[in-house]
Amino acid sequence: MIGMSYKKLQIWVKSMDLAKKTYSVTKLFPTEEQYGLISQMRRCSVSIPSNIAEGSQRSSDKEFSNFILISRGSLAELETQILLSYEFEYISSEQRDELVKLTEEIGRMLHSFYSKLKA
Repeated sequence: MIGMSYKKLQIWVKSMDLAKKTYSVTKLFPTEEQYGLISQMRRCSVSIPSNIAEGSQRSSDKEFSNFILISRGSLAELETQILLSYEFEYISSEQRDELVKLTEEIGRMLHSFYSKLKA
């Protein structure tokens, strides 16, 4: 799967959507979170599609699978921060549910893709 266009991968497309949604919801956070939760959530959300893209350009499926694992880690970190954002009352339950649903879907996709790369 090396050398394939990452832009055609559904996991990349969905993770780009998650990053855009993350940026959108964090615009409404309190300004004191500028260097805290806002920055952390944005970095995590950008890391997911970025690692998929970088891994797709590596020289082996083994290397690519390592980048998928990094994406999975960033996804879990982001989901935790989404849940914290809800607990801190920065986002609504609807926003939380939409974002968590998307993280769970991407998580399943990353797991499946990782399994295919390892096979």
